[in-house]
Amino acid sequence: MGVWRRLLVFGGVSLRGCGGVRVPLGGSRLVICRRQFSGAESETLKQRRSQIMSRGLPKQKPIEGVKQVIVVASGKGGVGKSTTAVNLALALAANDSSKAVGLLDVDVYGPSIPKMMNLKGNPELSQSNLMRPLLNYGIACMSMGFLVEETAPLVWRGLMVMSAIEKLLRQVDWGQLDYLVVDMPPGTGDVQLSVSQNIPISGAVIVSTPQDIALMDAHKGAEMFRKVHVPVLGLVQNMSVFQCPKCKHKTHIFGADGARRLARTLDLDILGDIPLHLNIREASDTGQPIVFSQPESDEILLWCQDFEFQ
Repeated sequence: MGVWRRLLVFGGVSLRGCGGVRVPLGGSRLVICRRQFSGAESETLKQRRSQIMSRGLPKQKPIEGVKQVIVVASGKGGVGKSTTAVNLALALAANDSSKAVGLLDVDVYGPSIPKMMNLKGNPELSQSNLMRPLLNYGIACMSMGFLVEETAPLVWRGLMVMSAIEKLLRQVDWGQLDYLVVDMPPGTGDVQLSVSQNIPISGAVIVSTPQDIALMDAHKGAEMFRKVHVPVLGLVQNMSVFQCPKCKHKTHIFGADGARRLARTLDLDILGDIPLHLNIREASDTGQPIVFSQPESDEILLWCQDFEFQ
C-alpha cells in the first residue's frame, strides 16, 4: 500500500515445503514458510489483491443535486469535529452568498448538529417521499437527531446503523447544493467506509487537538481516507492555545503545534488554528455558531478560502 511468513503449529504433524524450517515445540511442530517474491511477482500480486478486494464494493453514486461533498472527520472524539463542521458550512456560505450549502450529520450515536444549529422537529416528506432538510442560518441540515428524542439512546447493532446511514445518504431531498458538509463520527469504522465507498467525496478535513493522544488517531483517520482514495484537504488544529481573558497570557494546554508536525509528516496543509476560547463553546451550546453570531471575532480564523475544488 517481499517476505511472506506463515507460522503453523500442528500437534504431532510434520510438514515440509516452501523452504520450511521444522522446529520442535513440545509435542507440536512449528513450520515457518518463507518466500521472497521478485519485483514483477510482487506487483502482479498487488494487482490481483486489488481486483479481489474491489469485488462486491458498492459503486459510487452521487447524491442527487449535490455538487461537492466535504467530510469533516477525526480519529478521536471530543476534539471539536462537529463545531468545525458547523462553522465550516457557515463559512463556505458566508464566503460566497451565491453558493448553497448543506450540513449532514452521520454521527448516528451522538448527533450534535441539531443543538449546534438550534433546530428541532421532524423533517417533512416531499411528494416523492424524501425527507426535507431543516433550515437555519441559510444552511440545510439533516441529522438522526431530528428523527429520535433528544435523550433517547440508539442501542443499535451495525446493520441497523448502516441502514440509517443509507437513508441519510439517499432519502433526503437536498434540492440543489454547491457544497454538502458531512459531520462524520469519530473513528475509522463501518460508517466512514460506507460513506467513502458509496458517494464521491471531494475531500476530507481532519480535525485534531495538538495532544499526542488525539494526533495518533488523527493520523489513522488521514491514512484511512487515503486508502479509500479520498483526497485529504488538510488538518485543522483545534484548541490550539488558551489565552487568559484577564492577563492575556497564552497557555498551550494540549501542547504546542502538534497538528502542524503531523501535517508535515503527512505532507498536508494546516487549514486553520482554532483557539480554546469560551466564546466558541458558548456559541455552540446556545445554537448560535460563532461564524454566524460573531463573524468578526478574533477568536476564530476562517480557513474556507484555502479550499480549492475541481
